[in-house]
Amino acid sequence: MSFSTLGLSDEIVRAVTARGYTEPTPIQMQAIPAILRGSDLLAGAQTGTGKTAGFTLPLLQRLSEKRISDLPSHPPIRSLILTPTRELAAQVEESVREYGKHLNLTSMAIFGGVNINPQIRRLKSRVDILVATPGRLLDHLQQRTVDLSHIEILVLDEADRMLDMGFIRDIRRIITKLPQRRQNLLFSATFSNEIKSLAQTILNNPVLIEVAPPKATTELIDQKVYRVARDRKSELLTHLIKQHNWFQVLVFTRTKHGADRLCKQLTQGGITALAIHGNKSQMVRTQTLAKFKDGKVQVLVATDIAARGIDISELPQVVNFDLPDVPEDYVHRIGRTGRAGTAGAALSLVCVDEYKLLADIEKQMKRSLPQEEIAGFEPDPNAKPEPIQRRSPRSQQPKATVTPGRSSSGRPRQR
Repeated sequence: MSFSTLGLSDEIVRAVTARGYTEPTPIQMQAIPAILRGSDLLAGAQTGTGKTAGFTLPLLQRLSEKRISDLPSHPPIRSLILTPTRELAAQVEESVREYGKHLNLTSMAIFGGVNINPQIRRLKSRVDILVATPGRLLDHLQQRTVDLSHIEILVLDEADRMLDMGFIRDIRRIITKLPQRRQNLLFSATFSNEIKSLAQTILNNPVLIEVAPPKATTELIDQKVYRVARDRKSELLTHLIKQHNWFQVLVFTRTKHGADRLCKQLTQGGITALAIHGNKSQMVRTQTLAKFKDGKVQVLVATDIAARGIDISELPQVVNFDLPDVPEDYVHRIGRTGRAGTAGAALSLVCVDEYKLLADIEKQMKRSLPQEEIAGFEPDPNAKPEPIQRRSPRSQQPKATVTPGRSSSGRPRQR
């Protein structure tokens, strides 16, 4: 099946072909016709399934079908795409521009961490498609610099991650500013009770699509676990990088402090490494990611949330320096390698504190992961597990005016 058989215009198919895509992925084959029919959509899809094109292509098609003469003299914002992070917002908006380059449609991305004034000036001109993070969009709504009263299509991308970050109240506030009659598209890697509750409040008789992770996640990625003493992890990682001469290694840590500490340790070991997380300014994050993509930095250390939106087509190596608290995040992490049919490798450095997390991941994946130990870095067989420093999930947060992960204003902080 080709993209043209899905009902997309020649202009869109030409742009898709220019990016090297000739056949739609499973989620695209199901989502595109449903969206073109005007149906609401509840889609379960993980990283690497092609979901971004799954909603941007039909969105562009539907908006382009309405003639300019049918619109007001100052065309309003017609589609809103909400994403959890700045990087993902920039990536989605880039896809909108690329796929819509032969159409008479305009787009922009707005997110925090940068000066709001250029965004205000840009919003005064024509913007058909707005890609935004919830926090910065609320800033614009409060300043009355954005009008969402003519939105025709709403997209919630990675809705589960937005809920994890505490954006649910922001999302509900934004939705009150939208017209009641609109098309709603919700994409989520998992369908938690919160996601189902949100879907029930905003979706109207939605089409349900669930797409399994691409084969690359489970079949083309060489997964391995190294059991290691908790205080020898950074030394082992340095050893492995040098021994195998790895370049473009994406390393995940549990916390921002842990990311910075690991970067310092790797640098001291003669390995170029930079960190990306919510305490970095947007300019620094953008520059860091560009250096990593260009191969100027050997190792990029990231927290889960900051890594959302990092899209490198042939990333060879992913390392879990810390195992994630949530088993589903393991699949998200390793799914950043082995894309588009290429081989990839994902390894995890696991200490005694994380054996339970490893068991949960193996249960989720319904398979055991091969385990090894390297001489000189073996764990002490008599070591006892210690409590793990966690990211304070919302279910465990104490009741307080300022909760972990939120600013004094109550708005979620980016990690």
